[in-house]
Amino acid sequence: MRALDRKLLRDLGRMKGQAAAIAMVIAAGVMTLMISVTSLDALRDTQRAFYEDHHFADVFADLKRAPEGMAERLREIPGVNRLETRVKAPVRLEVPGFDDPVRGLLVSIPDGRQPLLNQLYLREGSLPESGRADQAVVSDAFAGAHGLRAGDTISAIIDGRLTRLRITGVALSPEFIYQAAPTDLLPDYRRYAIVWMNRRALARAYGMDGAFNNVLVGLQAGAREAEVIDALEQALGRYGLVMANGRYEQQSHRFLHEELQQLRAQAAILPTIFMLVSAFLLNVVMSRIIRTQREQLAVLKAFGYTNLEVATHYGMLTALIVLAGWAVGVVLGAWWAGWLIELYAEYFRFPDMSLRVQPWVAALALAVAGGAALLGTARAVWQAVARPPAEAMRPEPPASFRRGWFERAVLGRLLDAPGRIIFRNLSRHPVKASLSVAGIGMSAGLLMMGAYQLDAVDHMIDTQYRLVQRMDVHLVFSNPTPARVEAELRNEPGVLAVETYRSVPVRLVSGHRRYSTSILGMDPEPQLRLLLDRQRRPQHLPSEGLLLTDYLATDLGLAVGDPVVVEILEGHRRTLTIPLAGVVDEPIGVGAYMAREALNRAMREGPAVSGAWLLSEREREAALFDRLGRLPGVASIGMMSDAERDIREYMGDTIQMFALVFVLLACSIAFAVVYNNARITFAERARELATLEVLGYSRLQTGWILLGEIGALTLVAVPVGWLVGAGFCLAINQVYSTDLFRVPLVIAPRAYAFAAAGVLVASLLAGLMMLRRLGRLDKVSVLKAVE
Repeated sequence: MRALDRKLLRDLGRMKGQAAAIAMVIAAGVMTLMISVTSLDALRDTQRAFYEDHHFADVFADLKRAPEGMAERLREIPGVNRLETRVKAPVRLEVPGFDDPVRGLLVSIPDGRQPLLNQLYLREGSLPESGRADQAVVSDAFAGAHGLRAGDTISAIIDGRLTRLRITGVALSPEFIYQAAPTDLLPDYRRYAIVWMNRRALARAYGMDGAFNNVLVGLQAGAREAEVIDALEQALGRYGLVMANGRYEQQSHRFLHEELQQLRAQAAILPTIFMLVSAFLLNVVMSRIIRTQREQLAVLKAFGYTNLEVATHYGMLTALIVLAGWAVGVVLGAWWAGWLIELYAEYFRFPDMSLRVQPWVAALALAVAGGAALLGTARAVWQAVARPPAEAMRPEPPASFRRGWFERAVLGRLLDAPGRIIFRNLSRHPVKASLSVAGIGMSAGLLMMGAYQLDAVDHMIDTQYRLVQRMDVHLVFSNPTPARVEAELRNEPGVLAVETYRSVPVRLVSGHRRYSTSILGMDPEPQLRLLLDRQRRPQHLPSEGLLLTDYLATDLGLAVGDPVVVEILEGHRRTLTIPLAGVVDEPIGVGAYMAREALNRAMREGPAVSGAWLLSEREREAALFDRLGRLPGVASIGMMSDAERDIREYMGDTIQMFALVFVLLACSIAFAVVYNNARITFAERARELATLEVLGYSRLQTGWILLGEIGALTLVAVPVGWLVGAGFCLAINQVYSTDLFRVPLVIAPRAYAFAAAGVLVASLLAGLMMLRRLGRLDKVSVLKAVE
């Protein structure tokens, strides 16, 4: 074994605690990178394969009714490769042994064969037999929630008639990878189903013989989606076109797209933070090692070792630490990614989604970790090899210090001798002290960011379901209904309050920016569905003008007072220009709001409503729910308590679980940073502390000097960590800001307290470990001159 190799092993043995601490930070960065990139890769590849194999449509259009003969004209639109017409209808289902109302969507498929677009993947069974009106295929998620198999039966109220359907198959579709009801944010597999039936039977049941109300389009390569959508709107406008849009506006694809965007952002932000911390630690450790081995380096170079050999020696020391952290991070990251993939499989229904750790992902993690190590150690190693041997052999000249007026006038009276020693050590080495404060501050910032994620999700849900949505029941009507239904609902037993609303699909346009959503027409002073400003104060709807959620206004580049082009996608399909009267702050979803009377005027209709919000008596809620679910004209009914429960479960399974893992990593990193700092402080002060004990200082006094310096650095670092943590929280806030939900940038006081307590406890533990080392200090060996 070469001499340098033996020296490498000895150095690594002496600094094993520090090396383990740095490797832990690197492992955390590699782990987060592996989790994000591996999950992203698995989701993206699975999505692409499912879309391609089962011909997921590119453009979707919903309308009232059009004759089948229109299909040939639509196929002539430039850019259309495949086009298929369908019949769709909402349905209410009854499942044996399940008392709650079940909503569903009936979707037609060609008799006796697979559709051209959005083909089904059969988990079991087969398609309905051609010509059969009593057979259906149900969605895999719904079947799994109720334990349904091929051959079982369910009941459906189709166009007012109770029909028994025999399940011939259980299927998945690229159209419903994320299977949530149109008005819901999250899936409820027990209460919402997709049911596929033969086209002729479904058309006959709803009076759609020779007609269709839904169009799927597959585009030619190079075709422009916007041009095809415009052509569809022109062709189908007189047939009651409701909406024509691309994949991005399709509910399932959009939710999956947002999840992929979050994983991309996580893969960029979180590993970067950890790697910057590891680069900082490596810089501090390598600088200290090279400084203490100044004379040894001079001897090595004097004996003929080249600059390259010396640089390689320290590079190998760094590489061993990086490789250890990388190996641990890859293993833990792959394990956590597997758990995350299993979780995603509950929400995103693919035929198969398994973990595949690609070699390039591990190689990417190694490259990122190696780059961080190079960033942290390059300057220190360069200083080591650039110093001439003759200069390096001379002891480092002592710094010139003198007592300042502050020390003479103030500290001399307030502090005892150990206290003055602590102050001098810190004030006369400002760069070292600043680096230590920065390192501890970063670890405190990580702790604060982890605590923020846990708190912010609860704050988001509480705001939405305690302040914004104060109703108990949400009704959606099949068609616009006269406003007198409000009085009828108010007379229902168990109903305490009712508010109705009008919902109209629109496309908002501002310059080149467009966004498809719905305008909610509400009472000017709503009580069950509040609109809040940024200070969480209720807003009243103006008699004229439009309110937008702040996220949507920013996305469209709008400010209060700007005109908004509103393309109404229902009824007469008018295009209006309405001023933006204000913005509302809502953490979940995006939307637009108007006074209901103004929206009715814009639609050129009487006082019509699309749905209602109800406040109910808790003890009579179940009976009310059952009664409302059987009313004619009610397309769907939802309990807000169920919606809140579902989103809490989803957030707990995803964001909060990830945040909990992050908190655990942040705690270990905080200890690693503080321990590393304490270890360096002890190594640099060992000779001085031994000298003080020889001069008569007690072990208690020297221990106080050591702990006092560590504690002072930690106390100064706490407010720095709060500032750093606020920046980290802002970064993670951007990661979780999407159309679907936005985690508010509200940092609770306990997040600050958690960060401070974390680094203080870590500092105490590290200090106790250094006291133990001080007790075992060999003063004779430490005070020997280094030759």
